Amino acid sequence: MSLIGNLLEGFLNVTEVRPRFTGPRCLVERYAVGGCDACASACPHEAVTIDLERASVEISDTACTGCGLCVAVCPSGALEYDVEGALAALKRQGDTARLACSKAESDASTLHCLARLTPSHLMAAAAWNKDVTLERGDCGTCPIGANLQKEFPQGWNVPDMLEDTLEEARKYREASGGGVNARVVQILPGEGKKGGGERVSRRGAFASLFSSARQVAADLIPEKPLPFVDWSNPKEHVPGEWQWRFKALKPRPEPQTPTFWPSPVVDHSCILCPVCMNVCPTEAIKREILPDGGFEVLLELSACTGCNACVASCPPSAMTLEPYRPYSDFAEPILLFSSEIKEESVQKEARVEEEYEERSIWDGSRGSGE
Repeated sequence: MSLIGNLLEGFLNVTEVRPRFTGPRCLVERYAVGGCDACASACPHEAVTIDLERASVEISDTACTGCGLCVAVCPSGALEYDVEGALAALKRQGDTARLACSKAESDASTLHCLARLTPSHLMAAAAWNKDVTLERGDCGTCPIGANLQKEFPQGWNVPDMLEDTLEEARKYREASGGGVNARVVQILPGEGKKGGGERVSRRGAFASLFSSARQVAADLIPEKPLPFVDWSNPKEHVPGEWQWRFKALKPRPEPQTPTFWPSPVVDHSCILCPVCMNVCPTEAIKREILPDGGFEVLLELSACTGCNACVASCPPSAMTLEPYRPYSDFAEPILLFSSEIKEESVQKEARVEEEYEERSIWDGSRGSGE
C-alpha cells in the first residue's frame, strides 16, 4: 500500500463522523408505542436504517456525512455527539463569539456542520453573557447536510433546524430571565476570510488536509470520541445535552418560576402499571413498591428528555406532556401518582356518585308531587 493509502487508512481508523448510538435510550429498542423514525426521516443521505424486527438502529459508516440532523431530531438523546468541544470553543471567546460550518469561508471556530449545534450550546453562551454569530455556507448546495438529488419536507434542512434550535434555546432560557443573543448569517463565496475545504465524509476530510483546507482543519473544533455508555451507572443514563441544558439554567430561577422542561403529568385514570417506566429511555420514571404493598410513580425531572414515549404508550391514556414546571420540581423526585392518590380518587368519585343519586331521588320525589 502507498504512503498516501496508509495515511488514509490510519485517518479513517481514528476519525468517526457518525454519532454515538445508545440503544437503551432508543424508543425503537424500548418498544415504545408508535416507535420512532425521526432519525431515518431526517437523514438526507439515507444512512440510517431502522430494523423493527430486531428493534435496532444502524448508521452506515459510508453514507453518513456527520451533519448531525439525526441527532437534532432524536427525542431521547439516543444519538449524540460530544457537546463539550463546541462549549469550550464558545467559552474561551470574548463577549462576542463565533462558530462557523466547515463549508463557510470563515476564520471562526468551525463545526463540521452547524446542524450539530444544540440548545445547550446557545443556552450556555447566554449564561456566559455572550453574543453568538453562527456563520453558515450555502446549505442548499452542501453535500454534508443536503442531498441534491432528493427533496425533503419543510424543516428537514440545516437552516430550518438552526432556527428551531434557536427557538428551543430561548424557551429554556425564559426562566432565567435572559434571552439568547444569537444570529445566523450566510457567508457567500468570496465574502469570507479563508477558503473553505471539502469535509464531506471521512475520506473527504482526509483529502482536505492535502489541499487548501489546512486552515479549516486547524480551526475545526476538536471532538473527543464518546465512549460507550455504561448503563450500569445511572449517572450515564441522561444524555450530555440534557445535563448541560440544566447546568445552563443560570442565574437559577426562583422556586415557583415556570420553567420550560416538557415532561409528563398523570391523571386519575392511571392504573399504576409499569409501562411508562419500561419505555422511559433515561429511566427518569420509577415505579416503586411501598411497604403496604401499594405503588408510587416518581419522575426525576432533570433526567426527562420530553420524548413523549410514556404518553404514547400509556394503556389508559392517563399521561400528557406539560411544557412548563415550577423550578422547585428539580429539587427532588416528583410524585406523579400513587396507590394512595388512586384510593382517594376512587373514594371521591364514590361520594360524588352517591350525592348525584340522592339528588336524583329527591328531585324525582318532588316531581311526583309527594
